[in-house]
Amino acid sequence: MDELTDRLEFESMLFGRYSLATRRGVQQLDRSAYTILSRLLAEGPMSIGQLSEALGLDASTLNRQTAAMMRAGHVERIPDPDGGIARKFRVTEQGAADLENQRAQSIRALDEILADWEPADVAGLVDYLRRFNTSIEEYHGRPWPRPTAAMPRK
Repeated sequence: MDELTDRLEFESMLFGRYSLATRRGVQQLDRSAYTILSRLLAEGPMSIGQLSEALGLDASTLNRQTAAMMRAGHVERIPDPDGGIARKFRVTEQGAADLENQRAQSIRALDEILADWEPADVAGLVDYLRRFNTSIEEYHGRPWPRPTAAMPRK
């Protein structure tokens, strides 16, 4: 393995172990719920099959994750709005609120972590992460929908 990709793998492992929203005593969504809610809000209601294709997870894993999310009040099952046979999952008001609260916690943490960075360095990091993530998505054949502009802060 090339030394640079070896270092990248190590730094990616470290990056992946941190949750920006983690605070003692603060309820937080688990990583799978955060990801599924984000995807559902980006694309609208999706079936287990659509989520499986989009996320690269098997149906049994998604059935467990969405069942837990339903118990928590984050998603609900609805008839397919397009008239299909499969029922779809839709984000509830509670799910959207909990996701937005966690996003806000993560953004506050990032603001603190990056407080002494130059804006140009932050912009460069964002550009490189987007490029890196896009390359990973192309590698796996599963693009992630992105907003055309920055998501609003609350």
